[in-house]
Amino acid sequence: MTRASTLEPGLPVEWPSLPLDAWRDTYATLHMWTQIVGKVCLSLTPLTNHFWNIAFQVTSRGLVTPAMSAGRVTLTMTFDFVEHQLIFHAADGRVERVALEAQTVADFYRAVVDVLGRLGVRVRIWTTPVEIPDPAARIPFERDTQHRSYDPAMANTFWRVLVAIKPVFERFRGEFIGKCSPVHFFWGSFDFAVTRFSGERAPERADADSIMKEAYSHRVISHGFWPGSGPVQEPAFYAYAAPEPDGLKQAVVEPAAAYYHTELSEFILPYEAVRTAPSPVDDLTAFFESTYAAAADLARWKRSELERP
Repeated sequence: MTRASTLEPGLPVEWPSLPLDAWRDTYATLHMWTQIVGKVCLSLTPLTNHFWNIAFQVTSRGLVTPAMSAGRVTLTMTFDFVEHQLIFHAADGRVERVALEAQTVADFYRAVVDVLGRLGVRVRIWTTPVEIPDPAARIPFERDTQHRSYDPAMANTFWRVLVAIKPVFERFRGEFIGKCSPVHFFWGSFDFAVTRFSGERAPERADADSIMKEAYSHRVISHGFWPGSGPVQEPAFYAYAAPEPDGLKQAVVEPAAAYYHTELSEFILPYEAVRTAPSPVDDLTAFFESTYAAAADLARWKRSELERP
């Protein structure tokens, strides 16, 4: 069953159901495949603040990398969830494809390396997955024969969820005139996110690695969506502030289905509650605005200087 809602007058937007159990194995495999492509992007693009250079964009076909350069070759790589192909578009007109179908991560990795070689792109990546809590799942790509599932219908459904929610994220981003990330997809954590910044440096985290130091160098309030993992076994929206101001845990936010998750130190709003609401757009907007307002006020952000009148 899908739920329809509108952001602007026109055709209704579908918010499809995405139960985690229905595509858990495909999700795990696709996560590894996106990490392979993401690490190529990491190698071929210059570092942008907070690693924004490595994030993918949601398109009318799937997920696409930024333009990447390797010598005389410039290319993008697109996970096309309509035709179910990874498509390589080179600036000189060449197009290569790798099928998105049931296959091991090791086979997919070899196929990607082979295509890059034919295009004249020589790239070395660290082949161990990142941001995977389970050590048993951190198998180097070239040896991973465990993850091998691909259900095209569920992969397409996941992408259609991103298409449905993106306009709400974009409108929320547009109301902020301070420093703000693009609305983008991170392949490490497999989440879709937008982050607002107060403009002030954040206290350094003594135990943070280089990635976390870069990501949280400044005070932020972040909102996003991910399909579920760890203590939240369902697709959900999230909101958090880093560093978290005192009193945020007790803040009253909207809609009624939202709650503070003490283990994650984040507000959580189940996707299913939004999808089945009379107006998914209104409920998601209320979640974004109420969690942001609570965090920004408690952290004493200079909101009049950061938001559109």
